[in-house]
Amino acid sequence: MLRKSIVSLAVTSSLVFGMTAAYAAANPSDHAFDNKIVKRIKVDNIYKTIELLSKEPRVAGTPAEDKAVEYIAKQFKSFGYNTEIQPFEMFQYTSPTTVELSVDGFVDTDFAPDSFTYGANGDVTGELVYIGLGGPDDVDGLDLSGKVALVKRGSYTFAEKILNAAGAGAEAVILFNNTSGGINGTLGEPSDGYVPAVAIGRDLGEQLADRLAAGEGLTAHVKIAGAKVERQTSHNVIATKKPNPNKDTGQIVIVGAHHDSVEGGPGANDDASGTATVLELARVLSNMPIDTELRFITFGAEENGLVGSYAYAESLTEDEIDRIVAQFQMDMVGSRDAGELIMYTVDGEKNIVTDLGAAAGARLSGVVNYGQEGRSDHVPFAELGIPSALFIHAPVEPWYHTPEDTIDKISKDKLQQVAEIVGAAVYQIARPDTPALKNARVAPKPVDYEFEERELE
Repeated sequence: MLRKSIVSLAVTSSLVFGMTAAYAAANPSDHAFDNKIVKRIKVDNIYKTIELLSKEPRVAGTPAEDKAVEYIAKQFKSFGYNTEIQPFEMFQYTSPTTVELSVDGFVDTDFAPDSFTYGANGDVTGELVYIGLGGPDDVDGLDLSGKVALVKRGSYTFAEKILNAAGAGAEAVILFNNTSGGINGTLGEPSDGYVPAVAIGRDLGEQLADRLAAGEGLTAHVKIAGAKVERQTSHNVIATKKPNPNKDTGQIVIVGAHHDSVEGGPGANDDASGTATVLELARVLSNMPIDTELRFITFGAEENGLVGSYAYAESLTEDEIDRIVAQFQMDMVGSRDAGELIMYTVDGEKNIVTDLGAAAGARLSGVVNYGQEGRSDHVPFAELGIPSALFIHAPVEPWYHTPEDTIDKISKDKLQQVAEIVGAAVYQIARPDTPALKNARVAPKPVDYEFEERELE
């Protein structure tokens, strides 16, 4: 459902360790400041908040999300923060009740078709025509009126392929994968230009394409019914703590997570874990001396395509954008069944957030790698030029986006680790004894990087 999907990469551990360990050894006084944060973190607070939030799914725009928003805002206010609930409009998609595909000549074949989020309803029977990747050149000059277009995944977004086919007259689209497995796809947003579209696996798609290439005529029937798109309201919760005016560097640091979950998923790890950790760090830092403005934010509608974080980013003034020096995003930070902690940036390059996180990790718990990934609420900030990173365990747990994402799968050790690292990193910027960030040397820059592939899921 997200606007970007980027192959994940991570820096080789030995290089990161050499960089961060050297920094930690050269700055032993930072341990004392770390302890000011670490000793105040109560992991049981985080765990209890996850337990409360994950009693039911918190789908964006529903009463359950509203209840979570009220609770989060109440907690921020109890810590003394100036708290704002920011509403924004969004589209809520209800999955179809019927998704069917049949092709003559494949009588006993179960195509196991999937629909696309924001896809259109319809009941279409027509001649099947293969149009390759479904790009502008693939449909140029074609008359697909009354036909069903067969399209291969790749090069273009699902929405572009469907709109291109529909623009040439196609009344339905069958899109097949270019790799193993199924397609869990989104069209990003609603459009009146969509026609009914289904997704199928690579092997069956290639069989259809091969038979068409051999000159065989095929007729396909596509039926999608029950899908709904409704305009609803979701919310971000923003808690702000300003520094003493006499010691204000003018800097702003944002610490975020998303509070919504998927339909049918209690979302204990995704992302009650991040939300609960944001709340605990807000509590810990509420009475700490700072020279930097702190903003703790929980975003709505992340699962709908980062809608809440985009809405917040779009509300920022140019002055605020210039003053935000770091954005820390925590998503899925507590599962016992997930992999190690990774810091992901949108472009895969190190920045002040990964420097601070790596240095804090070296001081507190060991190596923290970083890599490239663009599927969470750090993306809108990166697109504004704000240094940002996603803190997440990868690979993700088997319970991701399922009803089994429950409190019993949560690891207090992982929660503690992330809270300590992010808390120490944030305080290294915010504490009054540090210079303005543009003058601070956070970590030495390594000369060379060696990358290894690391999948998020």
